[in-house]
Amino acid sequence: MQVIFLNDVRGKGKRGQIKNVPDGYAQNFLIKKGLAKEATKAAINTLKAEQKSEAARAAEELAEAKQVKTVLEADETVVELKAKAGTDGRLFGSIPSKQIATALADQYQVKLDKRKIELPEPIRVLGYTNVPVKLHPEVTAKIRVHVVEK
Repeated sequence: MQVIFLNDVRGKGKRGQIKNVPDGYAQNFLIKKGLAKEATKAAINTLKAEQKSEAARAAEELAEAKQVKTVLEADETVVELKAKAGTDGRLFGSIPSKQIATALADQYQVKLDKRKIELPEPIRVLGYTNVPVKLHPEVTAKIRVHVVEK
């Protein structure tokens, strides 16, 4: 019997996969527990439509991430942050990714989740710093952050 897996089943198939399995296994275990459904023509067509829409959505997300990358990596895009500093150029405190994200939203109207900013450790010195931002699994941008003294 052909079934469409609704969830990953260890050793048998992944979600969205169409596979032949023994009739008893399909009826008594997979379908009964809601792990799979019978692969009728209508079910296969809906599965294909879902996969197409998922692919289109993923392509749209990728295009959007690339567009945001061009904005972030433009030469005029420099996030200015002010902080108190000592005489040797070290900050009193630090600048975390949350502060960079809010400054980016204020200055350039680009909303970015602070978890996407890959700051290994908070910025603790004055000057320019290149900060990597993971916009999408395939797209990484760099933001220039300029920390000036208050």
